[in-house]
Amino acid sequence: MNICVIGTGYVGLPQAALLAAKGHQVVGLDIHPELVARLNAGECTIYELDLPELLQEAHDCGRLRFTTEYADAIPHAEAVFICVGTPEGDEGQCNVSAVFAAARELAAHLRPQAIVVTRSTVPVGTTLRVAEAIRERAQVPFHIANNPEFLREGSAVKDLREPDRIVIGSESEFAREKLQELYRSFVDEQVPIMTMDIASSELLKYAANVMLATRISFANEIANLCEAAGADYHDVRRGLGADPRIGGNFLQAGVGFGGSCFPKDVRALIELGRQLNTPLQVAEATMRVNDAQPERFLAALVAHFPGGVSGKTFAVWGLTFKPGTDDMRKAPSLTIIRRLVNAGARVRAYDPHGMEQARQALADVEIAYADDAYGALSGANALVLITEWGEFREPDFARIAAALSDRLVFDGRNLWKRADAEAAGLTYFGVGT
Repeated sequence: MNICVIGTGYVGLPQAALLAAKGHQVVGLDIHPELVARLNAGECTIYELDLPELLQEAHDCGRLRFTTEYADAIPHAEAVFICVGTPEGDEGQCNVSAVFAAARELAAHLRPQAIVVTRSTVPVGTTLRVAEAIRERAQVPFHIANNPEFLREGSAVKDLREPDRIVIGSESEFAREKLQELYRSFVDEQVPIMTMDIASSELLKYAANVMLATRISFANEIANLCEAAGADYHDVRRGLGADPRIGGNFLQAGVGFGGSCFPKDVRALIELGRQLNTPLQVAEATMRVNDAQPERFLAALVAHFPGGVSGKTFAVWGLTFKPGTDDMRKAPSLTIIRRLVNAGARVRAYDPHGMEQARQALADVEIAYADDAYGALSGANALVLITEWGEFREPDFARIAAALSDRLVFDGRNLWKRADAEAAGLTYFGVGT
């Protein structure tokens, strides 16, 4: 199948690479010439686990190329996937301007019976509005569909290869059949392909993300209660996870969720509820808890320094919003580091794959960056873990204790065992423990 993927970010690039590797002719389209040049040279422009190897495989088979020109990418495409960003607007609404810009540009170049697919996360009703925008300029009949992605950053390649479900929203039987045929070319037959109307598929994406975000905020609320009640959230979580009706996924307590999806999607669904006079009180509470969680963690940290944190040095391990990605969008580290620096503290930070993005995101504050995790400890009073990268999972606690002047460890992801840290002479603080 000839396919065009518009947008080469955290969704579009893995999508384009996998489709090419699975035998389809794919053109990736992006409006940034420098990005396209790097991609055509074989460079992987984002950090995503297994993506460099997949991109190389797609290049080697000769079925993937990139361009900035709609007139080059669209005319031969049987399916066009719109995978551009839909960031949060000023008032919580989803900004879909890039989606409509792509729709208007592609319209004049469509081949007859092409399928235009919104893969970006968009509010209910957007896909049909996209169809209207295309129809105003298109010279040929086309089909419209919504194909929400359920990819986890850091695991996007795995999730594309081994999805738990495929969702296709369309009123066109032709589009449904062609997209099912496309996915069946590489997805195991045991994976359900669900077809539904467009509005349901759009809403499903938001409902899924808000449900997962709600579990995280619930976990953090219970962890906070554990601290107040003298209970241990590790044990509470273990008991919750043992119940098959609940399960243990997304119940890890910590400094809250971040990234480009959960905060934006929760707020967008809340805004949709307001517009439709159907308040979403659970979603609103989910966001309130999450907004407060980094501040709560920071307050607990500051409380251990009676004279204040001014003049203190903190080593920070982990900057990205989650492990497996270089994405800094809405990362809790941004709030925590800015608050520390504004209070007069010094920060020396390290992240395995997010240093370049972190320097851009934190350009407004003065912090130091270390070349490795242990290098960040030199001269520090305390260590703060914010992102649970694998390389932090089994640290040398004796080495940490020797480097920290106050021997304090603040574990913002409950990654470590208190007993292991205390055995090395460290004072350990987790979330809800």
